[in-house]
Amino acid sequence: MRTLGVVLALLLVLIQYPLWLGKGGWLRVWELDRQLSAQQEVNARLASRNRALQAEVGDLRAGKQALEERARYELGMVMPGEIFVQINEAGARRSEERIRTAAMSAPPPR
Repeated sequence: MRTLGVVLALLLVLIQYPLWLGKGGWLRVWELDRQLSAQQEVNARLASRNRALQAEVGDLRAGKQALEERARYELGMVMPGEIFVQINEAGARRSEERIRTAAMSAPPPR
């Protein structure tokens, strides 16, 4: 009788093995589910990026403003008769710092 119990327990373990650890087992299903959700997140980000690019292409094809804006900011182009002025903010900050430093180190007025 004891041998029959051991044999049945062993058969039960052998039947459960493919369910948990086999090719189509639960562990594999859980791993594939995790990969699926990660891929869906990546696809959602890429779909959003594609929609933004499609909108930008539509703007460039339809209107002159988007094309002109891109030419100005990315290529540095100006229209005939316009004057281009560039302000160097880093240099302006340094001169402000020098003025503040000079004012702080100056003796107080009498």
